[in-house]
Formats: sequence, structure tokens, C-alpha cells
Amino acid sequence: MTDEKSIGIEVTEREQNILRMLVDHYINDGQPVGSRTLSKLPGIGISAASVRNVMGDLESMGLLRSPHTSAGRVPTTAAYRIFVDSMLEYQEPGSDTIKEIQSAFDSNLSDQALVKVASKYLSGVTGMAGMITVPKRETIAVKQVEFLPLSDKRILAILILSDNQVDNRIISMDRDYTKDELEEFARFLNAEYLGRSLSEVRDSLQNELQSVRADMSQRMQLMIDLAGQVLDGNEKAAENEDLLVAGETNLMSHADLSDVGTLRELFHAFEQKRDIYHLLERCITADGVQIFIGNEAGYDVLQECSLITSTYEVSGSVLGVMGVIGPKRMAYDKVIPVVDVTSKLLSAALNSKK
Repeated sequence: MTDEKSIGIEVTEREQNILRMLVDHYINDGQPVGSRTLSKLPGIGISAASVRNVMGDLESMGLLRSPHTSAGRVPTTAAYRIFVDSMLEYQEPGSDTIKEIQSAFDSNLSDQALVKVASKYLSGVTGMAGMITVPKRETIAVKQVEFLPLSDKRILAILILSDNQVDNRIISMDRDYTKDELEEFARFLNAEYLGRSLSEVRDSLQNELQSVRADMSQRMQLMIDLAGQVLDGNEKAAENEDLLVAGETNLMSHADLSDVGTLRELFHAFEQKRDIYHLLERCITADGVQIFIGNEAGYDVLQECSLITSTYEVSGSVLGVMGVIGPKRMAYDKVIPVVDVTSKLLSAALNSKK
């Protein structure tokens, strides 16, 4: 993600070299880095005193800071941004990893199941929290509607969508209906609305009821009322399914996020989902991998985190956004390619089913 966060900070070649080595060392070791430690690394070529001077300059630029309990330095958000934008050498996933992801995206799975697999895979392979936005159900087409009579004036409504999701809902009515009556209702609805999106069907039903209710037969009103109940229930059941999150507890194993207060706020954000969902939605029109480091995300709860995202699509249309949340001190060279390739392989799996 190229951004303006690090624009305006100019570093010399020597400063770049020191900064890159310090960030690399800190990501791998997790401890504040001192000038003596850096001076012993291969490729430095200058004394500890010279390294100390360069680190002082970098600190004055706002790229390093010194924790109170150590004489060493740690990178700031601005340092991570420069590191990611201009110093990173990616480690592309090997062929075995790609085959593993492809096998996880079993073509026999429903679209919804594939999306869940993606979030769980990202969580498992990165050791962070994996997340993915689910395609808005309003855009999914109706494939088939069926009704079955139950006892006590109840009906089982079965709604099959074009992404192979099957939703069942029990509806209470004012009288019992025969199997023949319900089959007639289903034939009518399938003939009228097959292949149209949920939002189109709902709008059409509402318009029918409002504009021609007076001229409708009682039977027609019953059919449309029944269909409306099915779709309204389907919408309410999906309200909290726009964002899938997996592996939140993985974050407890990262020392940088081990503070109880930080974890409590993060878990509350995952439970509420709203802010994280809106953050991912901001990425839906972006090309390629997006990277938010610390306060770049715009949410205090993610102050000590980084978010890596990428979109997935079907037939050239973006369906959603997937990504991982982890500490700022993460192996960006490995995590970014994993998110990128997983989004591409999910897109391929979804496209293969169309």
C-alpha cells in the first residue's frame, strides 16, 4: 500500500541500511536493538559509535523510539511504513503451500463454506486473526423456494440461493395448509422470481402488495405474504454474518499484544465487528494488497496492530475483502504474499463453480 504516511521523511542510503537491519532484527527478536548489536551484523561496515549516531538521527526523524526500560531502540509506525514500502523483499509461498491452499478450497464446498475456509486458513498459517467479508446476500440470486407443511399451523420454508446456500425457516400461519397448496405457492414463486436477487424479489413483493392489493385474490395475497416472511427472516438471520473472523485467540500468543487491556479491547472489536467490517469495506475498491500499520487504520483499538488485506472476486466483480490482523512486529515479507495468493486462489475456486 503506497501512502502519504512516510512522505516527507528523507533518509540517506546509510540511514536506510541501518533502519532496514534494525527493523529486521526487531521483527525476528522482539527486543529493543542497540548500536553494539547492529554494529556486529554482517554488512554494516561502520563502528558502533557511527551506528549510534545514525540511530540518533533516525530517532530525531520520528523513525525510532527508546522504551523506558532499555537503551535500545524500536521502530515506530513511520519506520514500519518505510520498511514495508521500500525495503521489503517478499518470500513467495512455495509450491507445497499453494497446493495445500488449493486442496483446502474443495470444489464440492458451497461458496459460503469456501469463504469460511479462507478465513480459517489465513488464521492458521499466519498465527494471527483471519477475517473475510461475506458477499452481501442482497445481491445473491434466488435459485429455488420450497414449502413443507408442519403441525400446529406451521410451515417449513426452504430457500436455496445461487451460491448453494440453503436456508430453512419455520413460519407460523393462521391456519394449516395442505401439501398441494404449498406446492402451488412454490411453483408460482419459482416461476416469477427464479434467478432474481433477494433485494429485487423483496422490492417486487412490496410493490405488488402496495399497488394492487385491492385487486388481488386472497390466495395471491397469501402467497406474497408468505414469501415476504421468508425473505424478511432470511435478511434478519444474515445481519451478523457480513464478517467472518477466525483465530482471534492467536493474538494472545504475541508478546506485543499481551497486555490484558489491549486484548480486551481487541476481542470486543472482534465481537462487535462493525468497525473492522467498515475498515475492510474501505479496501473493496482498492487494487492489490492493502497494508494499515498502527494508527493508519483510524481506530484506537488497532494502535498496536497491522492489518493486511486483499480483495477476492468472481467474473471480474469484487465480492469481498479478506485479511489478517496481527501485531505491528510481524513478518511482513511472509504474511503479505500469503494474503495475496490466498485471495487469488479463493477467486479461482469461486470462478470454477460458475
